[in-house]
Amino acid sequence: MFMTDSVLVKADSQPPSAQLRLWAARAASEVIDAGRSSHDAISGVLLTNPASDRDQALVKEMALGVIRWYWTLEEILQQLLKTRIRNKDRDIFLLLMIGVYQLKFMRVPAHAAVDATVQACEPAGKPWAKSLVNGVLRNYARRSADIDRQLTSDAALSAHPDWIRAHVVAAWPQAWKQILDANNAHPPMCLRVNLGRIERNDYLVQLRKAGIEAVIDPHGATGLIVDKPLAVESLPGFFKGWVSVQDTAAQLVVPALNLQPGQRVLDACAAPGGKTAHMLESQPALLEVIAVDIDRERVKRLRQTLDRLQLTAQCIAADVTQIDTWWDGVPFDRVLIDAPCSGSGVIRRHPDIKHNRQPMDVEALCEIQARLLESLWPVVAAAGRLMYVTCSVFPEENQNQIYAFLDRHPEAIVESLPMQAGIDCAVGRQTLPGVHDMDGFFFSMLKRCND
Repeated sequence: MFMTDSVLVKADSQPPSAQLRLWAARAASEVIDAGRSSHDAISGVLLTNPASDRDQALVKEMALGVIRWYWTLEEILQQLLKTRIRNKDRDIFLLLMIGVYQLKFMRVPAHAAVDATVQACEPAGKPWAKSLVNGVLRNYARRSADIDRQLTSDAALSAHPDWIRAHVVAAWPQAWKQILDANNAHPPMCLRVNLGRIERNDYLVQLRKAGIEAVIDPHGATGLIVDKPLAVESLPGFFKGWVSVQDTAAQLVVPALNLQPGQRVLDACAAPGGKTAHMLESQPALLEVIAVDIDRERVKRLRQTLDRLQLTAQCIAADVTQIDTWWDGVPFDRVLIDAPCSGSGVIRRHPDIKHNRQPMDVEALCEIQARLLESLWPVVAAAGRLMYVTCSVFPEENQNQIYAFLDRHPEAIVESLPMQAGIDCAVGRQTLPGVHDMDGFFFSMLKRCND
């Protein structure tokens, strides 16, 4: 693990580029070794070590690169290191990963990547490691093509832990390589235009006036795909509620609900509020929207999302499966379960999932998903619909859940979905990263018939 913040920032005389490498290595370590999310780890490092926007972007790129390509970088270093680096010098190992990542994947000149990473050993409190880091990185710069050809393990070649790779191969034998490759790619920035405020084509014009290039999402009525990711503060009208950031797969959910005026809607597991907001934007004449999430802090984010968009819903912090604690007994015409899941369909956006998810987590999540379906089915009105959604590509979280639910509930039938994107799974549709140019989502619509 890394030294304290006081050690990290004390060497102000060091070149800024060296500090950036050290901060990136520290953020990567907090994900890989301490189980934090990449967002929290990188934000935490940058909060305590202020930097320019350009330098923050570099720190983020290097940290996410090591998190994303860890297994590949690890096998490269195993070839380059004569002896294993001790656990107490784990920070040096992560710095070496930062250096190899720059040499292999970034357009940083080799001499700059090597020298800056070597200099980072000083503020890390380990000047003795300079010669080691210098020798290893210069060796890789000279022999990278030969060393890369010697990568042999499935983990190194796919940059995924074995269990995720095996799951994806078993589930999608014809598409597994496309999925894994997409997981390792930089994700696009996707926008959802609030059509209640501005037409999509008009907003596209606003983007281009601001020097931001984007294209229209062909799968939905609200989506735009931005050429290059940027800070949300740079988006025209962001604080006026004109637009939100949301992947194009997630934007397929609300149109499929076919919301009508006067309906009562429940958004279970609602935070941070993207789909709640989309509901209210798409059908302003809904009778009521109740948004529930178990995490109070996430409910705060949900309220902030709605406030920015000038929308209103009843937001409740509660365990949605304990219906007696929040439900007034009036059935819902539509229920959305955006279920907690492995996140295996959004690894390209959250590469920390590769490190922080384990096979036993999927088993536990499947139990939660089944409990959500069972607990919320009674709140669905006669002839009402319940939509089950995950951002997973694992069948046990998706179609297998629906088949099991249908076995338990003969009064439930699966309705066809209006979307064309994705693969027909008989009881729903599945989008796949790398196959459908969007995140991996599963969608299933259940209608309640006469009990």
